[in-house]
Amino acid sequence: MIQHFKGFLLVLIGFMLFMPVIAQQDVRVRFLNQYEGPVSEFTLETTTGIKDYVADKEGYASVSLQPGEKAVVKAVDHDSTSFTIDQLPENKTVVVKKHFSWKDLLNPMFYIIYGGLWMLLLIVFAETGLFAGFFLPGDSLLFVAGIYSSPLANEAWKIIGMDGRGNEWLDLLLLIGLISFGGIIGNTVGFWFGRKIGPSMFRWKDNLLFKKHYLEEAHEFYDKHGGGAIVFARFLPVVRTFAPIIAGIVGMDKKKFAFYNIVGCLAWVVSMIMGGHFLQLWVKNQFGFELKEHLEVIIIVIVLVTTAPVAWKVISGKRKKMAKEKAEN
Repeated sequence: MIQHFKGFLLVLIGFMLFMPVIAQQDVRVRFLNQYEGPVSEFTLETTTGIKDYVADKEGYASVSLQPGEKAVVKAVDHDSTSFTIDQLPENKTVVVKKHFSWKDLLNPMFYIIYGGLWMLLLIVFAETGLFAGFFLPGDSLLFVAGIYSSPLANEAWKIIGMDGRGNEWLDLLLLIGLISFGGIIGNTVGFWFGRKIGPSMFRWKDNLLFKKHYLEEAHEFYDKHGGGAIVFARFLPVVRTFAPIIAGIVGMDKKKFAFYNIVGCLAWVVSMIMGGHFLQLWVKNQFGFELKEHLEVIIIVIVLVTTAPVAWKVISGKRKKMAKEKAEN
């Protein structure tokens, strides 16, 4: 009798010891930072110990946890984050906040997350209206804004008490209208500034940073290309910052500038916002994944596409200049 009792007791103790292991389940969890980028390497601390993980390129990793067991995620340059499996949302995603770095200023998601619609409008205005926004990610920011059009537009709907009542097309129209207005006003401020300082600049003496013949060449450029220069400048980083200022300096007609300013801004905003929104939907329907999961690649492509014309112009210009100098010699 005692022998049977001892055997039963050993089995019971063994079951109690191994029950947590049996209760553990492997769950596929996605670990992202606040910019929706993957957290590739991290440590998971639980009541059963500490384990290192390496997630795949999408941020997914299979973790072993018991229901209700608290886990603490720790990663280099990230804040610690705790979670339990049963508290996770349906998509099983854990957001681990990344520490700020200056490189984040080049990431459009930084402005979407921390500034929303109003930061977006300020940046579009600053690129031309404040003359110091040439480093800001204008094109990629608008493309990403198209992907997040509904939550961004909802910030404006809230002001008039209509939050959550918009639809896809109303959200897009509202977003395009607000951003276009900010861009048109920004260009107008740049043009006005150029007109104010323009006449005096033609009397400046040449120095290390200023050459009078640059103004004369700019004047000839605008006379030759007219309003098209204002429209195309919208699609070129850095160039769009200074194009309206130069237009004002060389004395472009006000009505002519206003017309092409509106046309150029609408073309830029509509193409970028619609491109981001509908390309995201098309890719999701055709290939089963979302563009927002590959924002880094998208940003690189947009930067290359928008800067390629400028780079080609610079390279071809240098070649022509060298060929001309060679011919003269």
